[in-house]
Amino acid sequence: MLFHSSSAVVASTVAAAALATEPPRQDRETSRELRALIEAHTTAYAVFGKAVHEMGGSSRNWDRASRAEEKALLAICAYPAVSEGDRLAKARYLLEIEARGELDLPEHMQAILRSTMWKA
Repeated sequence: MLFHSSSAVVASTVAAAALATEPPRQDRETSRELRALIEAHTTAYAVFGKAVHEMGGSSRNWDRASRAEEKALLAICAYPAVSEGDRLAKARYLLEIEARGELDLPEHMQAILRSTMWKA
């Protein structure tokens, strides 16, 4: 019986330690700001795709859509993801973009690296 109760104490201590190192729930959620940036890029990307595929679309529409998509993507790259949830969401989203071969400008990498610098 002594072994069983000491095992329970050890198990509960280990579980408590694990919970103590886990970030608070709100840190694991994606912020409204980052969700809005991702949604804006998703929308801009769809508009750009439509402009590319339109047969009668003008080059002005294509250029405008391209610039809007690029601006939206750079905003995500530059976003200073501080919480665990934001870091994960940003990394996952940018990995998807990179897998499509679209995270290819030097400005993307510069913005990502600058976003990791701590500003006090």
